[in-house]
Parts: sequence; structure tokens; C-alpha cells
Amino acid sequence: MDSIADEVKQIKGFLPRSIRYAKSMDDDFGEALAGFYKAVWAEREGGLSLKEKHLLVFTVACANNNSESAVKILERLKKFDATRAEILDAMMIAAWTGGIQNFTDFSRVVLKHMDKLEI
Repeated sequence: MDSIADEVKQIKGFLPRSIRYAKSMDDDFGEALAGFYKAVWAEREGGLSLKEKHLLVFTVACANNNSESAVKILERLKKFDATRAEILDAMMIAAWTGGIQNFTDFSRVVLKHMDKLEI
């Protein structure tokens, strides 16, 4: 039988480091953390799509001026066929909630990576 961690790997496309680290400490702890991931990222009838969830976490990463995370999420957004307009809307919302200084900091990095990914 597959573990919950294996299911998360299927959903996310990779095993998050936090689950790997938790499993190295204690298998039950790793499985518990994997259960949290599974609950957050599972698609539910009437709920957000995976693309919408990635757009939300992208917006939060940008609003928190976490360019490194935002760039990683961009690659997931490309796989979910997010449009340039959707991503730019998310960036503008991040500027609204995180402030213009954060926007200035993350937009340079994110826009450059969008061009690299041809989004």
C-alpha cells in the first residue's frame, strides 16, 4: 500500500522537503505532515482547482517578497497553463496587499523568469 507521502508526491509532482525531513525524524510525523499536504492540495468538488491554488500561493509568495518561492511556483503555473494575464493579476494583488516596495523587489525577478519560461 502506498503511503500518504507517496500520494502527495503524485499530487504535487515531487515530495516536499518538509515531508522528507519529518519522515527522517519519525515516520508517523512524516505521514502526518503528508496528510496535511494532501488535504490542502486535493481537488474537491466545488473547490479551487490546482491552478487556482497555485495562483493563490504565488500571490502570497510575492506579497511576502519571497521571490525564490514565487519563481518555483511560476514553473508549476506554466504546467497548469496559467496565462500571463492571470499571473500579472496575481502580481498586482500582491502589490496591493504586500506594498509597492515588495512589488518593486519581487517583480524584477518574477518578470525575468516569466520571460525565460515564455509565459
